[in-house]
Amino acid sequence: MNRPVIAITMGDAAGIGAEVIMKSLAHADVYERCKPVVVGDAARLELAGKIVGKELKVRSLTAEEIGEGSFVHGTVDCVDLKLIPADLPFGQISPIAGDAAFRFIETATRLAMAQEVDAICTAPINKEAMHAGGHRYPGHTEILADLTGTEEVSMMLTAPGLRVIHVTVHVGLIDAINRIEPGLVERTIARGKAVLERAGLERQKIGVCGINPHAGENGLFGYREEETKIVPAVEACRARGWDVEGPLPADTLFFRAGRGDFDMVVAMYHDQGHTPIKVLGIDSGVNITVGLPVIRTSVDHGTAFDVAGKGIADERSLLEALRQAIALTAA
Repeated sequence: MNRPVIAITMGDAAGIGAEVIMKSLAHADVYERCKPVVVGDAARLELAGKIVGKELKVRSLTAEEIGEGSFVHGTVDCVDLKLIPADLPFGQISPIAGDAAFRFIETATRLAMAQEVDAICTAPINKEAMHAGGHRYPGHTEILADLTGTEEVSMMLTAPGLRVIHVTVHVGLIDAINRIEPGLVERTIARGKAVLERAGLERQKIGVCGINPHAGENGLFGYREEETKIVPAVEACRARGWDVEGPLPADTLFFRAGRGDFDMVVAMYHDQGHTPIKVLGIDSGVNITVGLPVIRTSVDHGTAFDVAGKGIADERSLLEALRQAIALTAA
């Protein structure tokens, strides 16, 4: 079996990233399916291994030595940027950790763009810490778009039985509504459909949310945003022969998608799409950045400062993110 090389960024060192990584890489079957290499800090990983009770050796590499990784169960290969002080506390905002988290992403992206790794899988960052460290991005999605020179990307979230792609993400609700326009909606649908094709889905049925309650109910709610911002995009997609339905009331669309009526939902704004995913399974949710020239998946949870350093963080979301990264490299 051809095992893809997956770069796992360590995320914010004050959070649970290192712990869930060490827990995940203690699973022998991960190494049967891929060659994982952490981009982060070797000493922090060693500390995390002790905290979670996993006796794994951490092997320090430079970015130039990535091809010399051992990639065997029991040894965690780490592109060691040596940015984290030994006494950095868990569970606290740190500009040092915020800057380091950005540097981990930057290095992994460079390796992916150079085809030294096949995909990137990211542990969580803390936006406040990253901003304090001098990197003012709304989140991972915008960082990766900037680093790869990609003009427009979309966030897709998955949970058991549900896929959701977002037209807008990290903006306020009023700004989101102002940004939504037919071209953006159509391009978002197209990016999502490409993922369904890559995943090998024979049926690619897509449901598109409205913006207002009841999808506006023919102008009863809102200012006919559905008619002006969404309907033209849906009609354009149908003209291309795609199985797209909408705009539909979001409250019933997610229920219908969950029972299998749709293969993907197009959400108009952040909370419209995030809420059902996190209700269905935050521990197994995955974030995929769609439209990049590289493959990137991520956990669908935060840095969890309240439990960081306690050894109780759940690794299931990272394991699922790794599984989806592997699947995307094989497509």
